[in-house]
Order: sequence, then structure tokens, then C-alpha cells
Amino acid sequence: MKTILVTGGCGFIGSNFIRMTVANRPEIEIVNLDKLSYSGNIDNLTDIESNRYTMVRGDICDLQLLEMIFSKYEFDMVIHFAAESHVDRSIDHAMVFIETNIVGTLNLLETSKKYFSKRKKKNFRFLHISTDEVYGSLKSTGTFSESTPYDPSSPYSASKASSDHLVRAWFKTYGLPTIVTNCSNNYGPYQFPEKLIPLMIINGIENKPLPIYGKGNNIRDWLFVEDHCSAIWTVLENGKIGETYNIGGNNEMKNIDTVKAICKILDEAIPKNNCSSYNDLITFVTDRPGHDFRYAVDTKKIKNDLGWTPKESFESGIKKTVYWYINNDQWWRKIKDSKYNQKRLGLI
Repeated sequence: MKTILVTGGCGFIGSNFIRMTVANRPEIEIVNLDKLSYSGNIDNLTDIESNRYTMVRGDICDLQLLEMIFSKYEFDMVIHFAAESHVDRSIDHAMVFIETNIVGTLNLLETSKKYFSKRKKKNFRFLHISTDEVYGSLKSTGTFSESTPYDPSSPYSASKASSDHLVRAWFKTYGLPTIVTNCSNNYGPYQFPEKLIPLMIINGIENKPLPIYGKGNNIRDWLFVEDHCSAIWTVLENGKIGETYNIGGNNEMKNIDTVKAICKILDEAIPKNNCSSYNDLITFVTDRPGHDFRYAVDTKKIKNDLGWTPKESFESGIKKTVYWYINNDQWWRKIKDSKYNQKRLGLI
């Protein structure tokens, strides 16, 4: 048996990773450390019944707590998902992003360094989950490679860039066995409703406007979350210490086309009584400051070196996602019913 620490495991990607691991990796025991902030949802994992899964409520900024759980559980791996991740919120509340994404990562690295230096566990790994947004913005051509210089545009991406640099420095300076992955935009089940795809699905279901920044021409490379989780395991088992791997879905889409694809599926799944299309709900709103035009990642390294490619096309993944939100409305309605989250989502 191996014991792994997953930080931020009640979040979107972290909870999907835990669900996949519990279902398919009987040799793995998981300790999930999550402070259950506004986007960390305990309901993402309430149906998991396994003696190989332990939930610990706590903050990666709590150094004493980190030292206690490292001593208690003696981890073989650390998978660091925990982060504040919403660009719009980072513009309004930058300090929260600095504290969690930079200071929290530093605490986790320092605790891991002390632990590793004492125990020298064979095959110990510290995997840091990051984003393609650290690279900045692309024009209409080109892709981000692992050697692309960092050029973050928002407080969120700047804080993630800082944490990436810390992780690499702890490898180079202290020999901590770290790996960094930078992923493109994820989508799929259990994504918090403020993000583009779940927001459009939920607003469509409720017959509310579908707000799109600018003219909807910004381009993103969409990665189905289960593909991302499989890539993480590929990197954990076969990735080279000290390396960086870009993970993408090879599905570039304009935001407007992404929303229209959602509308088409909603038209088929829950057609309107008046025979109109959900496209009629699309509205264009003032663009946000520092809005990157295009993201696209070059995935040749993870494909050629580790043999990983995504299984889902955008068409198959988005259909699965829309139907998940249709069939699991009790999950997102509970989030919306919270007064706190109603305010966060601009619903009151």
C-alpha cells in the first residue's frame, strides 16, 4: 500500500482524481486535506465508502497541521491541487490568492522537504498541479511548450507562476523530488458553478441569460477532467523528477462556440416548449481586465515521453458534462441555495 496526500481534494479536479483513484487503485490510501472554502465541496465525495480514504479539514497555510499529518500518515506522494483559481475573484481579492497559492505552497514544500530529508522514502513524489495561464496569452497561432517563458496576466496566474517557481527551486536547491504539470482549461462533473461551462449549462436549464465576455472570440483548449486525472497518474508513475509536463485536450474552441455547443445539447435534451433555441439566451457583456485572448498547449512531450493522449473529444466530453448537470441538479442547486454562494455567484 502507498499513502498519498491530496490537497484541495474537495475541489473540482481533486475530487475527480480521488474518485478515479479509489475506484481503480486498490493499492492506494488517500488522505484529503481541504479547508472547504467556498469552492471546496464536501458533497463531491460524500458517496465514497472506503477504508482507504480519509478526510482532514485544514488549511495548507497551517504549518503545524501539515507537520502533524506528515508525521502521522508518512506519505509516499503529495499531489498538490489546492489553490484559489478563479480569475475574476483574483482581480477583486488578490491577497487571498497570494496567501493560498504562494504561502500555502511554500509551507507544503518546506514540510515535504523536512519529511523527505529524514525518511528518504523510495520513489517519493511531490506533484504540483498548475495551469497554462502562467504562460500568458497567445495570438492566433502557436502553442505553449514547457519552455515557454512565463508571462502571467492576472493575480491568479501570477500567483500560480510564483508557486511553480518555488516548486522547481525546491528541487534544484534541496533535491526534493518534484514534478510540475501545467494543464489547459478543465471541464466536467463537479465543477463549481461560477466557471464558464457549468454556468452556461445551469443558466440554460433555468432559462437565464448566458453572459459571454466581449464578443466571445477568446479561445481555450478544453480538457475533460477525467483525461486530466489519467494524465496525472501517468506523470506520477512514469514522469521524470524535476521535469514539467503540459497536459491539454487538443480541443481549441472560441468561447462563443463552446456556449453554442452547450445550447445545441440542451436543445436536444430539454427542448423549450415554444420551440426556440437556448442560443436566444446568449448575451455579450463588458470584457474583464487583462482577459487573455488564447491558450493552447503543446502536448508532444507527455505524448512522446510518457505515451499519454486524451480519450475524450470535445464533442463527447461536453455531452457527458451537460447531461451530468441535468441529472445531478440536486448537487448544484444546493450550492446555489447557500446565501454565501448566491452572493459570490451574483445570484442575489
